[in-house]
Amino acid sequence: MTNAEGLDTVIGATVGVRDGDPKAAAASLEKARLLESEKDRLGAIAAYREATELGNDPEALFRLAWLLDQHGEEDEAIACYERIMNSPSGLPSINAMINLSVVYEDRGDIASAERCLRKVLESAPNNPRARLFMKDILASKDMYYDEEQDRNIAKRSALLDTPVTDFELSVRARNCLKKMKIRTLGDLLKITEAELLSYKNFGETSLVEIKAMLSQKGLRLGQGLEGQYSQVRKEIYEELRGKAPDHILNKPVSALELSVRARKALQQLGAQSIGDLASRTEAELMGVKNFGQTSLVEIREKLGHFNLDLRMLD
Repeated sequence: MTNAEGLDTVIGATVGVRDGDPKAAAASLEKARLLESEKDRLGAIAAYREATELGNDPEALFRLAWLLDQHGEEDEAIACYERIMNSPSGLPSINAMINLSVVYEDRGDIASAERCLRKVLESAPNNPRARLFMKDILASKDMYYDEEQDRNIAKRSALLDTPVTDFELSVRARNCLKKMKIRTLGDLLKITEAELLSYKNFGETSLVEIKAMLSQKGLRLGQGLEGQYSQVRKEIYEELRGKAPDHILNKPVSALELSVRARKALQQLGAQSIGDLASRTEAELMGVKNFGQTSLVEIREKLGHFNLDLRMLD
């Protein structure tokens, strides 16, 4: 195989650099070419190795790297390609860099593969192979991130689907959750502290126990209704939109013209719009300090004017 076939384009020039014993290196190179033409891959690899030890011939390094890659010796192949790229002559082969990018991509080292191709495109911006491979590399990066995101979503989904019976809770806490129809961790995240405490026989001890269990997993009560798990809140709003239009749901709670006590309670709860209020439960409201039955009746009556009511637990 001639230099033109193996190293058809060299950035900047086409002159190779030879060190050591030029005659011995040339003899080993000729021997390697012959063995390769005779399909003696292992013999050719040995001869090319000898040639690269005696000199720094780009063709010998390139052919050695290519054969090593074909033979599954990726680490040594990479070392040879990198040696070409870092040649003191400053004349690395475009083909060597492209081949090296392919080896890196096969190993999943997308960043290194991209580095090689960008080096090619800096000197040969219109090289069709480099442009094509760069397109594949960028697509691979997108696929990688999408797969990572999918894995994270799957992990989160699996965690939220975990039955609460799988966690080390007291008999009383488990029984209370069972009566409340809270079956999974995801269900528990949709419940607030006030809702739990509003249930009969559910006391502070069980609350502390459950909060500690969630804290160990970086979770908290009510988290399913906000921020990280906002999908739950979206689902609740979708249900409300079947009962009232958006312009009603988005109205501030001040539009309800509530009593001072009721308004203060909603401020403590953080309910700012009519839709937000309608997504809350009776237990959440009753858990607010100084919020009594009179205020509850008042709020439900006002919501009823818009064909709305407080959210009911399943």
